[in-house]
Amino acid sequence: MGKEEASAKSQPECINSSNPFHECSDYCLRKIAEERKRLDDEQRPPQDRTFHPDCINASNPYHVCSEYCFKRIADAKSGLERAEREPPSVDAVKSDATTAQAEGGDDADGQEDAGADDGYPHMTEKQKKLFELRLKMNEARKANQQAMVAEKKRMEPRTESRGVSKQKWLEDRKKKIGKLLDSNGLDMSKSYMLDTQESAEAKYKKWEKEPAPYGWDVFNQKTLYDAYKKRTKNMEVDMEAYNRAKEADPEFYRDASSLQYGKVSKVPEGNIDRMVNELKERDEKRKSFSRRRKFNEDKDIDSINDRNEHFNKKVERAFGKYTLEIKNNLERGTALPD
Repeated sequence: MGKEEASAKSQPECINSSNPFHECSDYCLRKIAEERKRLDDEQRPPQDRTFHPDCINASNPYHVCSEYCFKRIADAKSGLERAEREPPSVDAVKSDATTAQAEGGDDADGQEDAGADDGYPHMTEKQKKLFELRLKMNEARKANQQAMVAEKKRMEPRTESRGVSKQKWLEDRKKKIGKLLDSNGLDMSKSYMLDTQESAEAKYKKWEKEPAPYGWDVFNQKTLYDAYKKRTKNMEVDMEAYNRAKEADPEFYRDASSLQYGKVSKVPEGNIDRMVNELKERDEKRKSFSRRRKFNEDKDIDSINDRNEHFNKKVERAFGKYTLEIKNNLERGTALPD
């Protein structure tokens, strides 16, 4: 009985009407009245609105014409007036069609295409604009596709024809060697007997050549010492001048406790010229040895010159897999936990 009395004292539009013990007060009634007024104002169309009766959106009670609407209406009226002042002549069209048929089918097709392109008489203004937009979209799609194909061809490495030609050369050489072995009564395991002395020596030197250092062995002391011996192999040493300089200077081999430590000894100009020439020859040899590689524009720049880039590549080959996690943490800016 108490619940029925409480529900009778509460309005169904009140937000607290679901509470069986709620009793609406003056505040609830005032809020309900304000909400009803707001809903009525929203549903009632505006009375003082500016619209043109010729506007295509005039049937919308909430539409208010802007400058764009008035411009469209003026353009449409000027087009209609122009069409009324210059109506197409039926006789002229018929005479033109007859003349075109007499001259040939190509001229008639050209006139029809020209008439279709000149204003699209069978379309409305919206259809014309839609048709033109679709043409532009198709042209943009074709241009994008052509650019994508060109970029793909530019990014893909060119196919090397040397591999195929080398394989063919090896097959031809194997056939020739096989014929020579058959004529001498030998099998393929005795093919080395056909080598000349020069070719055999070159082959043995190639076999005896030590492999190039790789990984950890690139920067060890033995590899650096071997590179030093290779550079000084062709240098001329004057032992007499060396012995005279050593006899003239009692502290020729100075140590840290020498008072003349850091003093520059007199070096002949010829030795300086030989050093400069050796450095120039080394740079020229390095330039001639360089191979052309495809430049990747998307690669991160981590070097200041070509030598530094080459050194970074060596370091990456040797230690890249051991420092990968550290590098990723530095690029992210934080060390992620395991």
